[in-house]
Amino acid sequence: MKIFNSIDISATGMTAERTRMEIISKNIANANVTRTSSGTPYRRQKVVFRQNEASSFSAFLSKFSNELQNAKGVKVSEIVEDKTPFKQVYEPGHPDADENGYIQMPNVDITTEMVDMISATRAYEANMSAINSSKNMALKALEIGR
Repeated sequence: MKIFNSIDISATGMTAERTRMEIISKNIANANVTRTSSGTPYRRQKVVFRQNEASSFSAFLSKFSNELQNAKGVKVSEIVEDKTPFKQVYEPGHPDADENGYIQMPNVDITTEMVDMISATRAYEANMSAINSSKNMALKALEIGR
């Protein structure tokens, strides 16, 4: 059933982009957290993608069709912390301020996060369009047989 490979590949892309959007949302929500459970400010997280060798849908179909499906796609390999330094802000009245009145703020830049969010949204929409196009082609192919 190689007709489903394109749908399967796009579905893996949608799943990966959804994870990326969740991490971006988490970064934005924690943009002002100066103290986490470890005692440091929140550190920005990034999603790392890698190629997926075989997806679950194609593997499921291959059990029943006795074919080896080599559908490729993408998956989240890991979520890593951004090692850029924290921002220093002068705020002497803050409870987390040092002896000079500076606090360390998270290394989250809202503008960067919003640009990343738009990029993830566009990639998600592109994968959705690819699924719809594959579905429409399959439907047209079925109409030929009538």
